[in-house]
Amino acid sequence: MSEVRLTGMPYVPGSARGVLQCGLTAEATGQIVLLEGAPAGPVDPAPAGFVVVDGAPFSHALIPLLGSGVPTVIITPDQVWALQEGLELAIDGASGLITSDIKRITPATAPTGSAAGCVTADGQGVCLRVSARDTQSVQRAVENGAESIGLLRSEFLAPSGGRQPDAAFYRQAFRAVCEAAAGRAVTIRLFDLAADKRPPWLPASTADGVLGRQGVRLYREAPLQGIYRAQLEAIDALAGEFSLRVLLPYVTDTAELVEWCGEVRSRLSRPVAVGAMAETPAAALAIATWLDTADFVAIGCNDLMQCLFGADRDRPELARYLDPHAPSLYRFLRQVAVAAGSQLDSVQLCGVLPQLPGVLPVLLGLGFRVYSAEARQLPWLARSAAGVRINAARVLAEQVCAARDAGSVANCFAV
Repeated sequence: MSEVRLTGMPYVPGSARGVLQCGLTAEATGQIVLLEGAPAGPVDPAPAGFVVVDGAPFSHALIPLLGSGVPTVIITPDQVWALQEGLELAIDGASGLITSDIKRITPATAPTGSAAGCVTADGQGVCLRVSARDTQSVQRAVENGAESIGLLRSEFLAPSGGRQPDAAFYRQAFRAVCEAAAGRAVTIRLFDLAADKRPPWLPASTADGVLGRQGVRLYREAPLQGIYRAQLEAIDALAGEFSLRVLLPYVTDTAELVEWCGEVRSRLSRPVAVGAMAETPAAALAIATWLDTADFVAIGCNDLMQCLFGADRDRPELARYLDPHAPSLYRFLRQVAVAAGSQLDSVQLCGVLPQLPGVLPVLLGLGFRVYSAEARQLPWLARSAAGVRINAARVLAEQVCAARDAGSVANCFAV
């Protein structure tokens, strides 16, 4: 039988060997699991590796695979014909290689050691924080040496039975997160809505589109007004015990930023740092002005790319438009870095992009130094950063920005 050899999109680093199984089942441990799109539920038990057909890499549904740490490669429907259930395969989540010649891929497990005090090969500090959705991911952040919790996705904290959360619930939930953080600062992103993460107590019409009705734009409407106020009440009650920061989701312009920073600060009885998510191109380019009002800014790369390329990040059929190798993406991020100037160290990059294999050196070359990622990705990011020399990274970033097309950028990443 001839060798099966495919190259897909690298998604979660690491290598794995196993027999190919279609679908995630209780017997998946030690297997390579072929998924049609994103997993339907928790990745438990975790298989040896995933091959995802027609996945949307920046979608809410696929992001949990980053959190799982399971080596993952994404392929197109045109590639799946070569894969048969029961075939023994090896996959490399860093290069995208899938092969039946298992000796071609050297086994690679997640790096050991802590991401604390992360520096490049020439001693430049890199701040690695964690994006978390529950106390378990915060505990993993501590284990992996995260500098802090850079983004707590508060919308994933929910009472049992589909009840609407209130201030008492949030006091308890936020306290559990802060205690799990073991003294690290926790940045709580206030309730952020999306069409595919709508809680059962929320009317369907509240999140009925890809762009527009999200973030702070909904905070004047019931019941979201009550939710964000309940969260602020809980934060105010805990701010005397823990190091907390507040992050406003999907702020669009300076006037909106001034309005909501003032609103939040007026509802807190003690000083708490207040930041904003820049998730549109217009917002990202205004960062220098924003830092006159906000204490910090986080760039949400997932929604930013969605706006930049005009493609819904949750639609697999549009995934090709949100290409992490598109040179125009890095040209835009270079503009953002230049616009931020000396304040770039107050800007945190969030989302899938910095976590994809090969991307971090380019972002370091553009000047970004602060990242918030899934806890299980921190060791990989720390290893990647440790191999970077900033002058070489700057040259790489210029090559990527000058590239004619995505294929040329992919070649730069592979060097």
